[in-house]
Amino acid sequence: MAGKVFFSVSMSLDGFIAPSSPEELMGKQWMELQGWVFPQRFFRENLKFGGGGGEEGRDNDILRETFERTGASVMGKRMFDAGEHAWPEDAPFHTPVFVVTQTKRDPWVRAGGTTFHFVNDGIEAALDQARQAAGDRDVRIAGGGETILSSVNAGLVDEFTIALSPVLFGAGVRLFEGVDASRVALEQVRSEASDRVTHLTYVVRAR
Repeated sequence: MAGKVFFSVSMSLDGFIAPSSPEELMGKQWMELQGWVFPQRFFRENLKFGGGGGEEGRDNDILRETFERTGASVMGKRMFDAGEHAWPEDAPFHTPVFVVTQTKRDPWVRAGGTTFHFVNDGIEAALDQARQAAGDRDVRIAGGGETILSSVNAGLVDEFTIALSPVLFGAGVRLFEGVDASRVALEQVRSEASDRVTHLTYVVRAR
């Protein structure tokens, strides 16, 4: 049985998931947005930060559950370009990753089970390949915002989780900028608050 297609992102209170410019990634605002992630034990173990350690609790459990359910990932070229030089050699996905791009390139094999495949036929073709690779596990739309939005508008997303972070951006990449609201209906299925963020999970249904 095929798994679900989902995405999970951190979002500011004013609706942004990233700064406007790729050069601002890893900047102060982005670090504040993702601040709930960095102390978690699972995140630190997965990226081999600082010899382990870290917090445990529901935030940590959610990171682990998201990782464990994911059998393959899909991302856009903007996210790949930003991460290519930032991810360690043992990239944090540990699954096949399908990059939606116009660039023709051979698969890029990394340590730890991550291989990046470059798909030139659009988001649906990338998702088809990701589903085959994932088997009965789920496919995660890893980002960025344009790739997530294209997937939502095409009716390809089954559910998503937002980690609503208590920061304000003022400008940047807005998660649902350009969403076709006439085609998308949401059902909230879970809300969990921690000391750092509020996790909101929705099922996506066609109108």
